[in-house]
Amino acid sequence: MHNEIILAGFGGQGVLLIGKLLAYAGMKEGHQVTWMPAYGPEMRGGTCNCTVVISDKPIGAPITNSPHGLIVLNLPSLDKFEAKVRPGGVIVINTTLVTRMPQRSDVIAVPLACNDIAQEAGAAKAANMVALGAFVGATGIVDVKLMDEVLVDSLQARPKLIPINQAAFKRGYEVGVKYAPAAAAR
Repeated sequence: MHNEIILAGFGGQGVLLIGKLLAYAGMKEGHQVTWMPAYGPEMRGGTCNCTVVISDKPIGAPITNSPHGLIVLNLPSLDKFEAKVRPGGVIVINTTLVTRMPQRSDVIAVPLACNDIAQEAGAAKAANMVALGAFVGATGIVDVKLMDEVLVDSLQARPKLIPINQAAFKRGYEVGVKYAPAAAAR
């Protein structure tokens, strides 16, 4: 097993956090992992992305030019990274902020209104968790129960946020699972 994922949006959307959570879950499963952030100098509001690699073998480099998966929380991120995704890859798209679908037919698009779903779960800022849940659901990249443990552990300093983020993740996961058979077939 070797998976390379790019998670992208703008600063303040929690892109780096969900990348860390995914990496921690992979590490807790006993896999080799890397997490590499990249962001503009603006921090909040500027471009932001990270690359996560989860593998059963040693990882040669923490970067990728052709990821297996992509989570995009805004339109500039889809514009920048769509063409890089490998054929058969999974692209999770936050349709609240992304006004188009991928222009490729050789990838599995998982569209969902992350901000709207997160608001229903308790806070629009949990849109990142909705997207992460959808990706985990569609790909099965890490165990969902382990992902929940990692989420709880990572948010211990802010316990009031845990149930909101769990609910947001769960709602995204439920959408993502509907795309899992297509993802597994590729």
